Amino acid sequence: MIESYQFDYALGDAAYDADALLETIAGLDAEAVIPPRSNRLEQREYDKHMYKERHLVECFINKIKWFRRIFTRFEKLAQRYLAFLHLAGALIWLK
Repeated sequence: MIESYQFDYALGDAAYDADALLETIAGLDAEAVIPPRSNRLEQREYDKHMYKERHLVECFINKIKWFRRIFTRFEKLAQRYLAFLHLAGALIWLK
């Protein structure tokens, strides 16, 4: 699924630490920012500073869920749904 996107970094938690996924990300000339599982025999390095940025995204998604209209997806058209996402993002930013 990720092969159809272009990106520089792939951020994920330790649940995404699979050799097949890491090889796919490397094949797309991107860097995997995924911490290794504790039971991995060879621990690999990852950008810990970049991984902390993932927390900001998760917090923003949690705040978006406060808006019932977005969370329950009342809008049928993608354009209107995106407009409400923009509105919610602006309201969160203005708080």
